[in-house]
Amino acid sequence: MQPLKVGVIGVGRMGQRHCRVYANLRRAQLAGVCDANAQYGRQVAQQYDVPFYADVDELLANVDAVSLVTPTPQHFDLAMRCLALGKHVLIEKPITQTLAQAEQLALAAEASGLVVQVGHIERFNTAYIELKNVLENMQVLSANFRRLSPTEGSNFDVDVVLDLMIHDTNLVLDLMGQEPTWVSAHGLSVFSGTIDHAVAQLGFATGQLITVTASRVTENKIRSIDVTARQSYVECDLLNKSVLLHRHTIGEYLNHNHRGVKYRQESIVERIQIPFFESLFLELQHFVDCVLEGHPSSVAARDGLQALRLVDTIRADILRQLVVVDAQAALPAQPAAPERVLAR
Repeated sequence: MQPLKVGVIGVGRMGQRHCRVYANLRRAQLAGVCDANAQYGRQVAQQYDVPFYADVDELLANVDAVSLVTPTPQHFDLAMRCLALGKHVLIEKPITQTLAQAEQLALAAEASGLVVQVGHIERFNTAYIELKNVLENMQVLSANFRRLSPTEGSNFDVDVVLDLMIHDTNLVLDLMGQEPTWVSAHGLSVFSGTIDHAVAQLGFATGQLITVTASRVTENKIRSIDVTARQSYVECDLLNKSVLLHRHTIGEYLNHNHRGVKYRQESIVERIQIPFFESLFLELQHFVDCVLEGHPSSVAARDGLQALRLVDTIRADILRQLVVVDAQAALPAQPAAPERVLAR
C-alpha cells in the first residue's frame, strides 16, 4: 500500500511538531508544507526536504490529506476548502472560531465521507486511555479536572477557557458519554483583560458532579483528573503519565497470642502500568490509519462541535459575572490584635 501523502498548513510551533511526527510515521509521507510567511515556510520545508507551497490550493493538489495548524479564525474557510477538493483533514482545536461555523463544518464533514479529525490531543494521552479502562466497570460519582499553568509561556491570543479548558470539556464529554444538564461557572480576570482563571461545575442527568478548573496564573503546571467512584478513588496525572487506584478492604479483628484484640483496616493503592507513547504520535497515526482503512475518527468534527458548545456555555456564564482583580487594590484590612492586659 502506498503511504498517505500528508501536507501541513501552518508551520508555527505546533505545525513543526506535526511535520516532525509525519516525517517519522509509518504509512505516511510528509509531502509538503504551506505557510503565510514564505521565508519561514521555506526554512521548515528545507529542514524536512519537502516542497514549500505559497498557495494552499497548490499544496492540496499534491497531497491526500492535511493537518490544519493555523490560527483559529482561519480554520473554517480552510477546512471547507479541503473538503470541497476531496481532502481528508485534521484540524487543531478548537474546531472553529464560532459555534455556527462548527455546526456547518460538522454537517459538511459528515456529508463528505472524508475523515475529519479534531486535534483534541489529550484523547490520545496514554494515562487518559488507561483511566477509561480502569473506570469501565465502576460507578462514577464525581470528578475533578485541573489544568493549571504558570503565566510565563501561556497563550494570550484567547482566554483560558478557549485555550486550556477546552481540552477537558472534550474529555468530560467523552468520559461521561452525554452532555451536562446544567452548568455553573465563575472566573477571574487577573492581568489579561479577559478570563485568566476559571472554575466550572457540570451536572448530569445520571447524577454525576464534575468540576473543571483551568488557570494560567499558577506557578505549577498541573494536568490531572481525580475521580471518585462508588468502588474506589482514582488519581490520573496526564502530565507525568500515572494512574493510582485507591481501593478499600474490609477491616478485621486480630488476636495475637491472647494479648488483646486489635483492629486493622487496610487500604490498597494500585499503580497502573502506563505505556509511554507521545500523544501527538498516537493522534496522527490514528488519523492516517482512519484515512487508509476507511473508517471514521474517534475524535470527529462533531466531537469538536460539542466541546466548543460546552465551552461557549461556560464562557457565557463566566462573562456575566467576571471578577476583575485589581493589582493595585489594597489587601483586605487585618483585624487589630486585642490589647493584652497583664494581671496584677
